[in-house]
Amino acid sequence: MQQTTRDPVRSKLFARRRILVGTVLTVALAAGFYLPLTLLAPIDPVPAQALAVAVPTLTPAQISFPLYGAAAVGAIGYDGVLASFGSTEALPIASITKIVTALVSLDARPLALGETGPEIALSEVDAQFYREQVADGGSVVPVVDGATISQYAMLQLMLLPSANNYAESMANWAFGSEEAFLTAARSWLDTHGFAATTITDPTGILPSNVSTATELVELARLAVENPVISQIAATPSAEIPGIAIVENTNSLLGRDGVDGIKTGTLDEAGYCLLFSADYVVGGETVTLIGAALGGPDRPTLDESISALLAGTVAGFQSVELVKAGQPVAEYETVWGDDSTAVAAESRSIVAWAGSSIAALVESEPVLYGEAGQDVGEISFAVGTRIVTVPIELDSKIADPGPWWRLSNPFALF
Repeated sequence: MQQTTRDPVRSKLFARRRILVGTVLTVALAAGFYLPLTLLAPIDPVPAQALAVAVPTLTPAQISFPLYGAAAVGAIGYDGVLASFGSTEALPIASITKIVTALVSLDARPLALGETGPEIALSEVDAQFYREQVADGGSVVPVVDGATISQYAMLQLMLLPSANNYAESMANWAFGSEEAFLTAARSWLDTHGFAATTITDPTGILPSNVSTATELVELARLAVENPVISQIAATPSAEIPGIAIVENTNSLLGRDGVDGIKTGTLDEAGYCLLFSADYVVGGETVTLIGAALGGPDRPTLDESISALLAGTVAGFQSVELVKAGQPVAEYETVWGDDSTAVAAESRSIVAWAGSSIAALVESEPVLYGEAGQDVGEISFAVGTRIVTVPIELDSKIADPGPWWRLSNPFALF
């Protein structure tokens, strides 16, 4: 049997072809997997690194408080009391009581701004209230038997000249009796959290009508927020048809920004004032509210409240929290693209001196983005208020492209 011999040259060529084909197939197979994996692999969004944001520091206000009785001051839009001085005990509040009477009566018989309400017929009961208050030395406005006046006019009579007899008439008309009014008043005080305030008659002629200066700040807040009461309190005088032309007893009205609210005078209480005053600070209106109790006389009380208001309003200032374009966070990608998150707008706020200010940046992770894209917000806590400003990218974050993906597989997986 004849044995054939293999050509060594042909064998080498065949082996090389097999290696080449294997290599090509291997490369093709690898490319078939590698290219899609790298070119189509998802990239995780990039989290931002927050930058330190400098915030303004406010210094405490220098307030001149009365050196008698008790006083406290607050502001609409600011929780609680800004500052207080003097006794923390519940003190007689005299005719400031009538603000409680008005608020409780309006709860029972609501009246919208611009309405005069129902007509109320004055009777012998109202005439008796008048005679009793004259005998007790209370402030009064005469009653015309058989006349009728509107609910709004009755509120004017009890709040502007502080007529005790019309405060009694209001309580009797709204609730049917003084006892029913006192029950409603106690419930109203409890509902609104006036733990230290006691009302024992609708006029304030009894020294057992008491409150603290700090609780009276909250009473002033409710009075200012009631449009009917705040309108009447800001009225210098009014003509009540068929009754009288009456003057507001608030001698500070129209001075030093004062536009309310209610005086109170009693031997046991001294001279008192529940007040409100408006000022413009940094283009915003700041409404101060407060109370001073136990003044030795009206001029001294007025002078001390003017000084108190001047020191308090000086404690409000317009502060810039952030400027448009101010950097607040940074983005840096693994492929070398970067962008800065900046404030989308400038923001200022009128703040009370001594308020703490803190900033918090809340940014979203970003994969790709255009300049101007919204990526979150920066929040400022100013005292109890929160101010938010949107933040945006200042430059584009682009796709890294195929070459970077192919040459940086370990950055993808």
